[in-house]
Amino acid sequence: MDLGLEGKIALVSGGSKGIGFACAKLLTAEGARIVICSRSPSNIDAALSVLPGAVGIAVDLRSGDDAKEAVDRVWQDVGPFDILVNSAGAAKRTPVHDLSPQAWRAAMDDKYFPYINVIDPVVKKMADRGSGVIVNIIGNGGKVASPTHLAGGAANAALMLATVGLANAYAGRGVRIVGLNPGLTQTGRVSEGMKAVAASQGISEHEALRRARDSIPIGRLADPAEIASVVAFLCSAKASYVTGVVINMDGASVPIVV
Repeated sequence: MDLGLEGKIALVSGGSKGIGFACAKLLTAEGARIVICSRSPSNIDAALSVLPGAVGIAVDLRSGDDAKEAVDRVWQDVGPFDILVNSAGAAKRTPVHDLSPQAWRAAMDDKYFPYINVIDPVVKKMADRGSGVIVNIIGNGGKVASPTHLAGGAANAALMLATVGLANAYAGRGVRIVGLNPGLTQTGRVSEGMKAVAASQGISEHEALRRARDSIPIGRLADPAEIASVVAFLCSAKASYVTGVVINMDGASVPIVV
């Protein structure tokens, strides 16, 4: 299927590894011009080595000023972008007995604000231009409370609300905004999460991962490329009437309607 993304300009936050990198790679293959951003220059260099024609920017999106400066620079130097895919940042999984007010705040700083700090300048630029698509890769922790992911889940829940609320506000100005909630996906973040689960349950990380995998009805973790395929579709005109929703991709792990 030709998604019609040839020549589109896409900014992918967190595009140097994991799901973000998979999205950048697929959008590149579809002919889009890609800009990735990450806090790590070395991760950017590694990603750019396999993303022909892509541009990388090292920036800490936890800073609103730095995020806006990066957005403005891309808009001016590369061009007005048509697509924003947010995949930057992840809240540390913390067993409930280790939570503190500082941990709750850190979760918002690590996951919620890196998205909001980019979305705010981007959505306004897109609205002024009259077109654009924003896809926020969030996570199922915002729908189902986990004792090892309460703080991060709260940040995800806030992002889900911001996603649908902003979609409603900007739909009449030509901007679509969609959320995507992956379940367990084969990235480096899985092993970090399993450490917290193992510590809270008194089991090995290997056993924690086995139990997590066995709990997924489809029988396996997602591949980042599978998440990227849905993101690419959502970024395209094929999904021109999809906005203001958060889509689950969890292998039927959470069979709920709302």
